[in-house]
Amino acid sequence: MIKKVIAIALILVFISSLSFATDPKINAESAILMDAKSGRILYSFNPYKKLPMASTTKIMTALIAIEKGNMEDIVEIGKDSVGIEGSSIYLYENEKISLKDLLYGLMLRSGNDASVAIGKYIGGDLKKFISMMNDRAKDIGAMNTSFANPNGLDAQNHYTTAYDLALIAREALKYEEFKEIVSTKTYIANRDKNNYFYNKNKTLWQYEGGDGVKIGYTKRSGRCLVSSATREGMQLIAVVLNDGDWFNDCYKLLDYGFENYSSYIIYDIGQFVSNVKVINGELDFLPVVVDDVCVLSLKESEKEKIKLSIKLPDEIPAPINIGDKIGKISIYLDGELLYTSNLISKSKVKEISYFKRILKGLKN
Repeated sequence: MIKKVIAIALILVFISSLSFATDPKINAESAILMDAKSGRILYSFNPYKKLPMASTTKIMTALIAIEKGNMEDIVEIGKDSVGIEGSSIYLYENEKISLKDLLYGLMLRSGNDASVAIGKYIGGDLKKFISMMNDRAKDIGAMNTSFANPNGLDAQNHYTTAYDLALIAREALKYEEFKEIVSTKTYIANRDKNNYFYNKNKTLWQYEGGDGVKIGYTKRSGRCLVSSATREGMQLIAVVLNDGDWFNDCYKLLDYGFENYSSYIIYDIGQFVSNVKVINGELDFLPVVVDDVCVLSLKESEKEKIKLSIKLPDEIPAPINIGDKIGKISIYLDGELLYTSNLISKSKVKEISYFKRILKGLKN
């Protein structure tokens, strides 16, 4: 495997305007600002401090429900999903309600009863669902997170970090169903009563480009907020934990990101990278392309510091299928890895017979 490091003078595609601002002054015990596309940290304060997170827990509950369930599934409400303390959508025993309506009640009304109903339906029981939450957190890379329930009510061994919570929100925002739910201001559920859900996240009303995500509060956790906003193609995620001025501080973080960073396309999906020699194939060379688009939030001064690392084999044996993984392309800034994509085959290459190999060898 040969590693090619290229100091690039790329034609970076300018997407948004740029101005400059000082670091935001906030009141949070822990905070982070993350680029939703790449996961790059643009600002942080105590980002790895373990803290309770209240109802921002429900981001993970919704993520698993969307991944494992069907929005049109009908859920029958059991006795143990009724009368859960705290905020509620007032489920009643034997009620039949769609998973979609439960998810809207979960994320807009912050229904603790909805979270229990979702957990029991998806996991079979709460214990299994909580295990799914913790396993999914590890898959995402949220290694300092522990869930003890699906709603965020105070409990031992229920904590996260601002960094982990941003990772979880970033993962959830990859799903169109999740994005649609958390960006909805009001929703009318298909039920006879208590069917009007109003989104408690003021980001949707107060901040330009605001598109979610979730608020949370208990006496133990303090005020916790995950906010997202998108402007001119750049989506940012701001997280504050235990912050009395939660909304204003999230807005300060988002302002800092939009004022100091702009989005640039580094490479696009399907972009040609190189030809790789093929052994015993109908084609002598295989065109290799990128399987993803890389959009990074960068400061003006960082553009010329971007470097690409391309890892490809010198040669590859046939047969090869379209989309086979051939190598990797990685983006670095001052030695820090910002983004990685697979390099894949653009063409299908069949293996030639032994007789054709001999003829090809004689011809060469």
